[in-house]
Amino acid sequence: MRGKRERIAEPSEAAKLLAALPKSDRALWATAFYGGLRLGELQALRWEDVDLATGVLRVKRAWDKVEGIIEPKSRAGVRTVPIAAVLRDYLDAHKTAHDSGYVFGSERPFSYSGVYTRAKRVWKDAGLTPISLHECRHTFASLMIAAGVNAKALTIYLGHSSVQVTLDRYGHLMPGNEEEAAGLLDAYLLRADTAARLAQVRDSRATVRDTL
Repeated sequence: MRGKRERIAEPSEAAKLLAALPKSDRALWATAFYGGLRLGELQALRWEDVDLATGVLRVKRAWDKVEGIIEPKSRAGVRTVPIAAVLRDYLDAHKTAHDSGYVFGSERPFSYSGVYTRAKRVWKDAGLTPISLHECRHTFASLMIAAGVNAKALTIYLGHSSVQVTLDRYGHLMPGNEEEAAGLLDAYLLRADTAARLAQVRDSRATVRDTL
């Protein structure tokens, strides 16, 4: 990511940041951490877009503070994002208390300044370093990469216009340095060699049985 370094939370830190928040705010920040939606997409998300039964979020629209509800930035912005089990728990609890209209608002989408000010105060009181919703999106990307999600799938989940955009922004987080690449190759060859040796042993045993 060019320009200033963006903050990315480690998995354990993300969990602590969420736990410190008031219950009413946790689902919003969890969706940013574990769903990677942009601010405007979070603001425009409605319960009809959340399918807990099949485990997906359907991103169809965004919110602009000047224009109101708008179409996503590009065709790639209209997408389906998987709901991980950790996110499902937060959304389930939130739906029980707030089951109408906007997922994270009331008659209108939520105000980011109010949400962030409240969260920042709570985190500072708890001795935690505040994080923005945009940085939560970066955290989502890093978590998906660490989990082994491929670049093409991540491009779709983030709503990027191309894989190249994803690689330009997050390529430095992906496996690829010389030492790691060599280790991956060695591990693959070792597995292939082990499989070949096991096949030879099975063939030898089969031959012996046939001659008895």
